[in-house]
Amino acid sequence: MVLCALRQQVLRCSSHCRTWARLPQRQRSGCVYSSIHGFNQDEIKEKLQAFHGGSIDLLKQDSGIAVLTINNPSRMNAFSGSMMIDLEERVSQLENWPEGKGLIVQGAAETFCSGSDLNAVRAISNQQDGMKMCMFMQNALTRLLRLPLISVALVEGRALGGGAELTTACDFRLMEAGSVIQFDHKHMGLVPGWGGAARLVHLVGSQNALKLLGGAVKVDPELGVNIGLVDGVLEGHQKTEGAAPLLQQAENWLSRYTKGPAPVIQAVKKVVLSGRELPLSEALRTEKDIFGTVWGAPANLEALASKSKHK
Repeated sequence: MVLCALRQQVLRCSSHCRTWARLPQRQRSGCVYSSIHGFNQDEIKEKLQAFHGGSIDLLKQDSGIAVLTINNPSRMNAFSGSMMIDLEERVSQLENWPEGKGLIVQGAAETFCSGSDLNAVRAISNQQDGMKMCMFMQNALTRLLRLPLISVALVEGRALGGGAELTTACDFRLMEAGSVIQFDHKHMGLVPGWGGAARLVHLVGSQNALKLLGGAVKVDPELGVNIGLVDGVLEGHQKTEGAAPLLQQAENWLSRYTKGPAPVIQAVKKVVLSGRELPLSEALRTEKDIFGTVWGAPANLEALASKSKHK
């Protein structure tokens, strides 16, 4: 029996390795850009690090749900250069969290995020540095979306510009009543550069994306739900007597989809990710291999043992 168990484990491990070996290198690493695109991550990190302020805080909980907080209240949680680096580092930590199942992204001090800190933007306003910052943040947010965790953006207050883009890098979006998501890039003479436009089209379709970007539309919770951008509306406990704190409401909402062993929840996210990003034939083969990592694994064997009869 020991040899049989070892053989099953070896087969599962080898199957898992084949799964990731077959995926394109950019998807395995989570990154869109590398040195072959003229992107030097260390170089742009050195430039970004010069613009300090705020932090990206990560709390990993025993429940398997982590909380990522955008923390720069004096600037409506705008991203400084050092915060962009913080984000990339926090994503790396989450990529290597075996017990992880879910992630909530929130802003500090009752607002979500107002995009980029204008001080940093002005300092790297030349086109070359702007393109490097764009590639850096596209990499970070793509890796965030590709985490093997089910993620939700908890929007309280305002999510503007890059903050609106950040919401699209999560699997779900929850909004507090009275909050706003606005892709207001055109007011700065820009378009989204952190991958927000491409993700927005997948979420709401090209016509709605054109309306939101071309009109810099203020998306309230009702409109967000109607166009498929928002998955739920929460009542703030300070505004509605008896309501739980927003973060607790978000954890309760997310827990419906993260109940169960971490390997199973992570496998769920991976098969959805492959279906979203790969051609059908490749997605089917990837799904088969990911299925092989959970078939005969402890959670599967325990479920079989506890369900001796059909009901």
